[in-house]
Amino acid sequence: MKLVTKNMLSVHALFLLAIVQTLVPATSSACTNFLITKGASVDGSTMISYAADSHKLYGELYHTPARIHAEGAMREIYEWDTGTYLGKIPEVRQTYSVVGNMNEHQVSIGETTYGGREELQDPKGIIDYGSLMFIALERAKSAREAIQIMTDLVAEHGYYSSGESFSIADPDEVWIMEMIGKGPGNKGAVWVARRIPDGYISAHANQARIRAFPRNDKRNCLYAKDVVSFAKEKGFYKGSDADFSFTDAYAPMTCKALRICEARVWAMFRRAAPSRDWNADYVMCKPKAKPKAKPKAKPLPLWIKADRKLRVEDVMAFMRDHFEGTPMDLTKGVGAGPFELPYRWRPLYWKLDKVEYWNERATSTQQTGFSFVSQMRSKLPDPIGGVHWFSVDDAFSTVYVPMYCGLFSSPKAYAVGTGDFHHFSWESAFWVFNWVSNWTYTRYRDMIPIVQKEQQKLEGSFFARQESIEKEARRLFRESPERARTFLTNYSHEQAQKTVDRWRLLGQELFVKFLDGNVRDEHGKITHPPLPDRWYRRIVKENGELYRTRKLPGEPEEKKPEPKCECPKPH
Repeated sequence: MKLVTKNMLSVHALFLLAIVQTLVPATSSACTNFLITKGASVDGSTMISYAADSHKLYGELYHTPARIHAEGAMREIYEWDTGTYLGKIPEVRQTYSVVGNMNEHQVSIGETTYGGREELQDPKGIIDYGSLMFIALERAKSAREAIQIMTDLVAEHGYYSSGESFSIADPDEVWIMEMIGKGPGNKGAVWVARRIPDGYISAHANQARIRAFPRNDKRNCLYAKDVVSFAKEKGFYKGSDADFSFTDAYAPMTCKALRICEARVWAMFRRAAPSRDWNADYVMCKPKAKPKAKPKAKPLPLWIKADRKLRVEDVMAFMRDHFEGTPMDLTKGVGAGPFELPYRWRPLYWKLDKVEYWNERATSTQQTGFSFVSQMRSKLPDPIGGVHWFSVDDAFSTVYVPMYCGLFSSPKAYAVGTGDFHHFSWESAFWVFNWVSNWTYTRYRDMIPIVQKEQQKLEGSFFARQESIEKEARRLFRESPERARTFLTNYSHEQAQKTVDRWRLLGQELFVKFLDGNVRDEHGKITHPPLPDRWYRRIVKENGELYRTRKLPGEPEEKKPEPKCECPKPH
């Protein structure tokens, strides 16, 4: 580990500022997290996923090495979203290495912003939600310890951000924590953290989800002492303590929150447990099917049991959802165009003739900066057990690459400093993947199968090699943990570069194959496949007479070509 002096800390702060200045405030309804416990996974892994979605977020893999800090060292806090300087806090003596959103002890943290009551944001708070995550990752050896660190930090230094849901996991436990500030003049935050029962899964997507919670179960539920009394003091709640709901008090549900946020949780639940009757009425703001019918719509549970145990690949598939096969299916309707594009360009909300409408907001979205599936395993040494499956850009057309939590550095194509949001670079994974996906959007139905074939080849090769790679890493670990980490660093770097190289070539192949709206067949011959009949019918219905072919009086009929003789040639 490296001794960091006060002067070196200021350099480190400038480096952090360079990172955060590539980011801007995440748009509302911006992120999605899925949480999987040990008993709910095939191999005993805990897993969390996170899509960091913003139209101005440059996707890259952060890396912070472990350090020993000088006595009295201070840490400068810059808001993760904007780079705004918020203040200083004392640094701890020792901090741990962090790769992306996972540290060297296999602790991983994700988030989604729900906002909640606007009056509870404290502009004088020093700790924002992003700093809260990464400071905790640098200091915590377990999920439970991370919760303690995060809640102590905001109590001591104040909480700057709006309402936030966190996924916090280690190889044994998976927690969801929801937090919101106490407003100007009230330092700190109110919060509740619940441990997901083993064998269950959960999710959150920009809407607070913890309702009632147990008061005398410290093993499975932690909370701020004043979480109920503060709500009563502010007039947010008047009932008994036992019936108190964090969500209803601090982030009351709205129809927009259901449709734009909670619907993503519903989409994951219906895919993980299709045997249950996942009626869409609740998330589509339809409390009753008919005026006199009994309500069918019920709030989604905080956690559920999946129909079967899940693999990493399953969680990746959840991250690639567009509401396919549901009333909100984004591949359908006029908005999808003739090539069934499952995205709607922003704004998310729009007006026509003074009536407001919205587009669906699916888990997989075009504005993803980066996403990950963190896999944590208690049966393996930490540098080997923690795999941060990392990707940039749209989850549906990206590739998740294995980044082990013992890495000494980020692969160049994904590393901070390789590129930025304002300048295209062929060396940057973010720009290469965006180049391919944005070309794919132009003729989506035809191009996406080609993209996903290559995606599956690469991800399939990673999964096929995982056991043998980790077997060798375990052998090296017995000789020297440093040798194992070097081996895994080299492996992740090689796979990352192989992925970006293949994607750069794939983009060239797609550009040639689909140039100018043409489609080259398997022999390279240019063809002009027609649009789907359903799309032509829409054109005809709207203004068919304008496009209908006509003939002048006396214009002769076109001669049809003589059919080619398929007879055998005479000898």
